[in-house]
Amino acid sequence: MPIKAVQQFMLGSVMNNEAQARDVLQKMKEAGYGGIELCGFMIHPTGLMVRLMTKAAGMPVGKGGKLDWKGIVKDSGLQVVSLHTDLGSVERDAATVAAEAKEFGTKYAVITGMYRFAYGDEAVIHDLAARLNKAGEALKKGGVDLLYHNHNCELQRVSGDKRAYDILLEETDPAFVNFEFDSYWFADGGANPLTWMERLGARMKLWHINDRGTRLSGPAMTPILNSDSMELGTGNLPLEALAQQAKANGIEAVILESHRNWIDKSPVKSLELSAKWLNRHF
Repeated sequence: MPIKAVQQFMLGSVMNNEAQARDVLQKMKEAGYGGIELCGFMIHPTGLMVRLMTKAAGMPVGKGGKLDWKGIVKDSGLQVVSLHTDLGSVERDAATVAAEAKEFGTKYAVITGMYRFAYGDEAVIHDLAARLNKAGEALKKGGVDLLYHNHNCELQRVSGDKRAYDILLEETDPAFVNFEFDSYWFADGGANPLTWMERLGARMKLWHINDRGTRLSGPAMTPILNSDSMELGTGNLPLEALAQQAKANGIEAVILESHRNWIDKSPVKSLELSAKWLNRHF
């Protein structure tokens, strides 16, 4: 059965010191989670510009970069399912990235989308596929596998009916590059996440899960409502069907991540509520 985990990005605002971090991880464990996905931005000291950029993107990293994450995670009993990093870091020093992932006990390093990147430029995406292959090969030498994490930008059309994600699937080598699929972001981009999960098959190693819907505290001003992230089972995504496909693909972990719109504005209460759905299905 896949490990149930939470992405560290979800918790940046509530893990600013060691006591907070240990308390949150304990609550995760009690809720039924067995793992955590770490982010390089959050386990090392980061500059002000990085913190501002991630906050502007809706993903505040908090002030926990100076904490002893190896010790905190080890004491929690949670398994590190992967380590998020960036392509530039792997290209500069794959051996160091691989070594850190292995120190945390995970075999996966995950590349996420790049800032100010031309996902609608076909030549750029062909080049990205080649870069990913090279980076994945370098990590493989260190005993770590490379995964690519999508957002909605990879759905941009680059020629005819071909999207950026089509090229990444077609031109990356499964021996060196596989995928952490985020179904929320593809649904947000207007795509059918189930269709893409079926296409990914065994190349989908990890699943980022979230629900999508609306939460109102009173009458709406207009009949048009804004959708946002929701706790699992409270929104409108076909999560049961997606879960069945994820299991058929043989995923190793299902990872919760949301950045806002939490119940009672609490990421901890949010992950606890989502755990009820996860515990029923995994």
